[in-house]
Amino acid sequence: MHIGLHVSDFTNPGGPASLREDLIRIVGEAEDSGYRSVSVMDHLWQIPPIGDAERAMLEAYTTLGFLAARTERVELLAWVTAVTYREPGLLAKLVTTLDVLSGGRAWLGIGAAWFEGEATGLGLPFPPTAERFERLEETLRICLQMWSDSEEPFAGKHYTLGRTLGSPQPVKRPHPPILIGGGGEKKTLRLVAQYADACNLFGGDDVARKLDVLKRHCDDLGRDYDTIEKTVMAPFTPNDVDGFLESARGYAALGVTHLHGGFPYFEAGTVKAFGDAVVPRLAELA
Repeated sequence: MHIGLHVSDFTNPGGPASLREDLIRIVGEAEDSGYRSVSVMDHLWQIPPIGDAERAMLEAYTTLGFLAARTERVELLAWVTAVTYREPGLLAKLVTTLDVLSGGRAWLGIGAAWFEGEATGLGLPFPPTAERFERLEETLRICLQMWSDSEEPFAGKHYTLGRTLGSPQPVKRPHPPILIGGGGEKKTLRLVAQYADACNLFGGDDVARKLDVLKRHCDDLGRDYDTIEKTVMAPFTPNDVDGFLESARGYAALGVTHLHGGFPYFEAGTVKAFGDAVVPRLAELA
């Protein structure tokens, strides 16, 4: 079992002038202590569960490109990309660029988008829910086609591409792993079964039920359930390492192999101390 660092708040004590160095430090701590991945939110305003919209937020793929240059081992992804914020051809190119320049460490984390306030506030598309899921499925198909040998046109309900050329191709083959975020049982988990390499669920008592639903979708589609990595967004508790490990043991019993979360990131040493405490013990749960 692995852990990943999720950076969801960029309001650091020193403000924008020191944010660059603070990010370098905490991501370096994560890499040094054995975190598998580092992710950032794909939001342009801070989201309500974390704080007011005025809190600092950096654009996801610019940030990931910066982090790629400051790291060597951690996998990098947006957790998760809002499908309507970028055209699919451009998104495939962004992830490919990140993968090439990071030496094959990029993932495509993607979801149907949900924060209507930031979208309408900044003039970004935010169609109704059903259409966002249609666009999500078409985007997945386009990315997979651009990461293949095909350059054929793509004609969908919402997107039309005249030539799906991707050059260069990603370093990671056959393509950067795809993670679909969310636990919607009718649409999201079906898309995971059909297109994704990993699911992501929020922690809690319903993880087992969500995984059962995913398995049923896999059975219906003829997909091997065991080829999908199961990940959970779980709170990290630096003051209760034993409690965290106990919850990790429960998730491991369900087949979860990756726990993603965070804490007050900008406190010096917090990221490393937590990783040093839990990473060796998580290996015992594999």
